[in-house]
Amino acid sequence: MSFLTASWKKLCFANYAVDPKILEPYLPPHTELDFYEEKCYVSLVGFLFDDVKLKGITIPFHKRFEEVNLRFYVKYFDGKIWKRGTVFISEIVNKPAIAWVANTLYNEKYSVYKMHYKHDLTNDENFFSYGVCYENNWQLLQVATSPKPKTYTSGGITGFITEHFWGYSKKNDSQTWEYEVTHPLWKSYYVLDYEVLFDFGAIYGNQFDDLSHRDPDSIQCMDGSAITIEGKKLLKG
Repeated sequence: MSFLTASWKKLCFANYAVDPKILEPYLPPHTELDFYEEKCYVSLVGFLFDDVKLKGITIPFHKRFEEVNLRFYVKYFDGKIWKRGTVFISEIVNKPAIAWVANTLYNEKYSVYKMHYKHDLTNDENFFSYGVCYENNWQLLQVATSPKPKTYTSGGITGFITEHFWGYSKKNDSQTWEYEVTHPLWKSYYVLDYEVLFDFGAIYGNQFDDLSHRDPDSIQCMDGSAITIEGKKLLKG
């Protein structure tokens, strides 16, 4: 049985090319940074977690919630194939039990803050808004898109950002947890407009402060799907 089943819906990505040296302290042992067209990216991601079950069991009051995270992209060679995965610098939810499970069992970096999620749909566009209340100020990731998603062209930045099917988290200086995330390829909304009002330096550290003053290098918004997170495996060498 999968460790966790859920649906990830209405995923919004704001992607920034960064100096790889910034990410080296976060790199789990045995993994390497993954590059797209010789650039290293971090992504600010907002999405809706829905129909959440742990080992098939629904946790009361924790079935549906929003998440905002900052992540980057890695790869790991298992002796036969390269696995492309993500590493989370920070994950924010408004559900303490979810944060406790992820931090305790998967060595993730969850924090709990007041949050909001908003989705408005008209005949002309979708509007998605994800917010984190940090020190009484709302940090926002907002995207306006076409009403209906479409299949995206493979091989581009959208595929690179969304087609990483493994998660990696550092246990210690020599060991890393690995877990598989399964889902079909998502469809992509055409982005009409966006707004990112985020104090990256305050929330994620001074090394990310310049992102607060830059436009993202790209924006994606995906429809999402049912997902599973499988049991973890320890990489020792």
